[in-house]
Parts: sequence; C-alpha cells; structure tokens
Amino acid sequence: MSNRLLVLGWHNIDPTPGFPDPPGVGRLGFAKQLRTLERFATVLSLQRALALMAAGEPLPPRAVVLTFDDGYRDNLDLGVPMLSEHGFPATFFLVPGFLSGTVGAWWEDLSAAFERARAPRLTFGGVTHDLTNAPARQAAHDAVRASVKTLDHATRVAEVARVSEELNPAPTSVGEGLFMDWSGAKSLLAAGHEIGSHTVSHAILERETEAGQLGELKESRSELESGLGISVDTLAFPNGAASDYSATTTRLVSELGYKCAVTTRAGLAGRSDSPYEMRRVILTPTTDLSSVASKGWRKAKKVVGGRLSSLARG
Repeated sequence: MSNRLLVLGWHNIDPTPGFPDPPGVGRLGFAKQLRTLERFATVLSLQRALALMAAGEPLPPRAVVLTFDDGYRDNLDLGVPMLSEHGFPATFFLVPGFLSGTVGAWWEDLSAAFERARAPRLTFGGVTHDLTNAPARQAAHDAVRASVKTLDHATRVAEVARVSEELNPAPTSVGEGLFMDWSGAKSLLAAGHEIGSHTVSHAILERETEAGQLGELKESRSELESGLGISVDTLAFPNGAASDYSATTTRLVSELGYKCAVTTRAGLAGRSDSPYEMRRVILTPTTDLSSVASKGWRKAKKVVGGRLSSLARG
C-alpha cells in the first residue's frame, strides 16, 4: 500500500498542428503505454483517489490516475475505446469555450498558421523572422509562442490573430473538428469517465486579474454542470507550471469548493501536499514510460524503491 499517487496527463493522441508527429505513431505509442500500466500499475479514478487520501486510507500499490486536458476529439474517438479495453477510468479536463466553439485553441491556431504560411517573413517584437525554410519558420513559431504565453488571454488571442493574418496562411479545412463538442463530453460520461474543469477559455490564470481568474474558475464549473447535468469539483490549471498560478489562484479554487487542482509540475501527489497544487507527469503518446523517471520520479524512487524501476522498464 502507498501514500503517494502518480497522476499522468495527456493532451492529444493523433498529431495536430500544435503537437506534430508522424501519422499513426501516437495510437501505437498510447496503446503501448496502456499495456505497460496494466502490467505494473493500479489505475483508479481521480475521485476514488481523492476520497482515499481525504479519509487517510492507504492507496493501492503503484496507484495511478489518468487525465486528459483540453478535450481533443481523438480522446473520445480513440482514447475511450482503448481505455475500455483495459477497464481504465480517466478524468477529462474540458474547456466550455472549446465545447461550444466560441473560443479557439490559440496554440493550435498559431501552429496551423505557421504551418501554412505563405508570407516570406514575419516581423514580431521588433525582429524580422525569415519564413522561407522549415528550420527558420520553426524558430519563428517558437519565439512567437513563447512570447504570447506571457500575455493575458484577451491580448493573446488578439496577437495570435494579428500574427496569423500577417503570415497569410493558405486556406484549408484541416484541423476543423479538432475538439469535441457538448455531445462528445456527454459520451465521455456515458462511458464511465469523469469530467473536470480546465477554465472557461483556457486562460493562463496568473496572467489574469483576480476578478478574471474568479470568472474563469466559476463560469467554467457552472457551464459544465449545467451543460452536462453533473457536479464538477476537480480542476486542471491551463499550462500548469508554477508560474501559471499563484496563492491567489489556489485561494479562489478553495473558496469555490473545488476538491483539487492538478498542475503540470512533475512528481507524485501526496496526502500531506496541498490538494490545490497536485503534481502531475505530462506525457505525449510517444513517450516511453521509462522517461517518466527523468520527469520527476527521482523523488518517487526514494519512496517506492525498486517498484518504480519495474514500471520504468516496462
């Protein structure tokens, strides 16, 4: 038995403009990851894990919770059937703005515009970037993406729109329907999975005012509950690094009655840690689970010893 919990997180399974991979490798990689978990881990739902931790009861050996952020359509079309093969529950952190189609995923919009750019150059932040070859275009994309992350949501959306217009991307229908809608979210519930909040528009909370943070946290919960007819009391911070939320954020999360908030800070979650800063290891479908050791498991090795090595070798 254990007092430590490994929370794993994914985004997409198939490649997207924002998360490119060769076709098919994501499906194969995710299937391999699930087989490894079936051999070496005890997968339980987030709500079950939270209940055990709150009651002071031990977690099962090598306890693992599976989570997905953003609501990519392939989570439903591919992920749910694959999870079902193993009997694994998961929690999907959804964005009401994406479900309704009223908000775009800025990183996908930006990546798609660079991918299809017809302009030979881009001026951004006082620097003119060459776009005539793939490495230079990727360097420009990375610089813009890092910069706009520092902005508040409204300014970020406007800046991505401005950059996209300057890039003059070729038209395409690729990427349409990248995220699930409300019907898809209901299908997740029908398949026995849990749903949590990921804010109403995927705002990086620390970039917002306190009132803005409150609105994102409160409205996302309200919209999910009214749209799906369920109670929502778990949250994933967008982006989720230590610089993406603050003591103000965690206070608001607590005051609104959320049970927990998960981050992207690697490591194990423990009952003695704040439930509003739960550590989580983010994977891609192509990540070999042995790499988890380099993403925050050194601390875990001191706790679970050789059992971790067995999982990593799987």
